[in-house]
Amino acid sequence: MSTAELPVDYEAEAKPDLAENAVLLLVVSLVALVGNTVATDATVLQGLAGLAVLYVIAMAGLVLTYVVPLKLPSVAWISLVGILVTLPWTPGSAWVLDKVSHVNFLTLATPCLAYAGIAITNREISIAKSSGWKIFIVAVFVMTGTYVGSAIIADLFL
Repeated sequence: MSTAELPVDYEAEAKPDLAENAVLLLVVSLVALVGNTVATDATVLQGLAGLAVLYVIAMAGLVLTYVVPLKLPSVAWISLVGILVTLPWTPGSAWVLDKVSHVNFLTLATPCLAYAGIAITNREISIAKSSGWKIFIVAVFVMTGTYVGSAIIADLFL
């Protein structure tokens, strides 16, 4: 039986271990530091401090993903930690906001979105193969509609 014929298990989720996540997040942070330094007026040290705070928030959320028995995606835990540490009544929130204010979030989002656009798994390829040529037509219409709709909204409001 080939891999294309195997049933797709949508419940199975491959979780990298915490150490692997920490290393990958560190690499992403270093790339983001380069982008932040080029794109903003912030110094390298200011960007490094802001990214270090974001790194700690992300790692705290990842630890919660592994420790808490409540099954939430890691992005939800990371967002929750980020929200909690920046609430006005949280001690140190002004310091966190000051450090993170030197990070340009557009420079963080661009590489992530580019990777998301090109990251295709074997499961997605097998689904596309089984869907046939009709999925291509639907995809063209969806992408065209999204582009035209975005252009119309941008023209009206920007």
